[in-house]
Amino acid sequence: MTDVAVERLAELRGNDLADLCDAAEAAIVAGGGFGWLQPPRRDVMEAFWRGTLLVPERTVFVGRLDGVIAGAAQLTRPRSNAEAQSFAVQVSTFFVAPWARGHTLAPAILAACEDLARREGYTVLNLNVRATQDRALQIFEQSGYVHWGTHPKYERIGGEYIDGYYFYKDL
Repeated sequence: MTDVAVERLAELRGNDLADLCDAAEAAIVAGGGFGWLQPPRRDVMEAFWRGTLLVPERTVFVGRLDGVIAGAAQLTRPRSNAEAQSFAVQVSTFFVAPWARGHTLAPAILAACEDLARREGYTVLNLNVRATQDRALQIFEQSGYVHWGTHPKYERIGGEYIDGYYFYKDL
């Protein structure tokens, strides 16, 4: 039986950084690159993940499959001077490595983001995704997110513009 767990990542221990980089690289290669089209050099990827843990407004959640980090998402709170948007948080950098898909990690990671946002008193969760991410779109819709807009030039891949979809959920 496969062990599936989601946790808030406060510090990197053991193989966490290597696992996180491996999973992110696999997701990027599979077309879910949260901005990257090709995996960056390993030192750049490592610096990215180390840096996210240093930003007070960000919380990183990871999904583990048999103890190995296989996916992640960031919950980002509004800037302190963004009073008019102080009710809403954003989920970004949301991915599951292709080898770990089908084990309910993505819905579980998303639910952990929602749970923390609720506990902290936020009332809206926002996210956006490339239109080509069919499984992510399905998960968002099944989780009660409302598709409110489409950006026709969200990303550019291979010289072609790709739509981006914007979602929100009332918490």
